[in-house]
Amino acid sequence: MIDLWRRLKMGGRLCLIMIAAYFALAVYGEVQYRVAKARDVTPSYNVVHEEMRYQPPSWSHPMGTDNLGRDVAQRLVQGARIAFHVGIMTSLIAIPLGVILGLLGGYFGGKVDSVVVWLCATVASMPGLLFILAISMVVGQGLLGIYLGIGLTTWVGVCRTIRAEVMKHRDRAYVQAARVLGYSHLRIMFRHILPNVAHIILIQFSIRFPGAVATEVFISFLGIGVQGEPSWGIMINNARLRLWQGIWWEMTFVTLAIFTLVLVFNHLADELRDLLDPALRNERG
Repeated sequence: MIDLWRRLKMGGRLCLIMIAAYFALAVYGEVQYRVAKARDVTPSYNVVHEEMRYQPPSWSHPMGTDNLGRDVAQRLVQGARIAFHVGIMTSLIAIPLGVILGLLGGYFGGKVDSVVVWLCATVASMPGLLFILAISMVVGQGLLGIYLGIGLTTWVGVCRTIRAEVMKHRDRAYVQAARVLGYSHLRIMFRHILPNVAHIILIQFSIRFPGAVATEVFISFLGIGVQGEPSWGIMINNARLRLWQGIWWEMTFVTLAIFTLVLVFNHLADELRDLLDPALRNERG
């Protein structure tokens, strides 16, 4: 990790610092949420203050208050908590699934590869939003439906990338040597090939994370996702109704938070690809 930090350019380092800052806010929000839940009290970010409605940014409320007098900054922090929950949990579903299927298809080929390709084509042809909606109707509205819906519809890109890379490695000398030594297929795949394609997993995570966050924002904006918690999508949906009244701060700060998070992850993904992809390194070398 230290070596990766040293090899990153200044832009990549700034992106990591920004992501660490977002993560720290998400951890703070998680602690705040857990404490309120343990005490069985209404969290401070959900407490209504009628006398403090529509206050513009000030020292006491740096990002102003909303239509119920709730502090926008506190709710923004909780939105970061939900965003990291969604980004991490959906990645824990999609990436392992895509990696395992990609390894199997790329390594064995033949009928196994045909099944993997068919699965990829089938899932890719399904409308993701409708699939998430269907899951939400089965498991109920909330984060679980979002985790399963996004996770089970976004593994295809990971699978195709890993499969293509494994097909390049399966006939190389180190794999042939492992076969001659009598190593099992599982050992060759997970102990020999997987470490050589691990950089793709890191890059795919940095690409998938902002995509999952953006999907959750859109779903919550439509009222399908998170309920009773200040997701960024819910905040945008509420704020848009008050723009015509000149209440600009809630929409502005939430939009900037989403824009910045997606931007730094996308830039970091480009930096990691340039740094870790052997083909790009050889072209530059």
